[in-house]
Amino acid sequence: MLSQASLEKIATEVAKYPSTEAQSAVMGALRIAQTELGWLSPETMLEIAGILDMPPVAVQEVATFYNMYDLKPVGKHKITVCTNLPCALSGGVDAAEYIKQKLGIDFNETTTDGLFTLKEGECMGACGDAPVLLHNNHKMCSFMSTDKIDALLQELAK
Repeated sequence: MLSQASLEKIATEVAKYPSTEAQSAVMGALRIAQTELGWLSPETMLEIAGILDMPPVAVQEVATFYNMYDLKPVGKHKITVCTNLPCALSGGVDAAEYIKQKLGIDFNETTTDGLFTLKEGECMGACGDAPVLLHNNHKMCSFMSTDKIDALLQELAK
């Protein structure tokens, strides 16, 4: 169940659209819910469908289409590494392999302490900054050398 603060944020998103188009706020509502709860359970998607007066399957279609939405619990720190071709050619795959080795997990896995989840991502629109990764869908990290990866992981582990 979403908090009053999240419901108010969703209402702000809905207000950006004509009154007959509340469903246009679905992506914002999903982002707000995931930020609060950490992931999107079927119950949360059902709640959002009710708020936006949409069929639950339509909310689920959006949530399953975009890879920024998590449909199962993830670690406290979700790290998404771009391995799309331009990033792959500029060290993205190597960065991903290094993170896998450092954390002892593969893509779509979470460390046993629940601290880190590693995801593979598609284009993040920062090809010139490769290798790039995204922390919890909100912080872009560029030019991620092994030293910078080590520093980031150490900082996040605190």
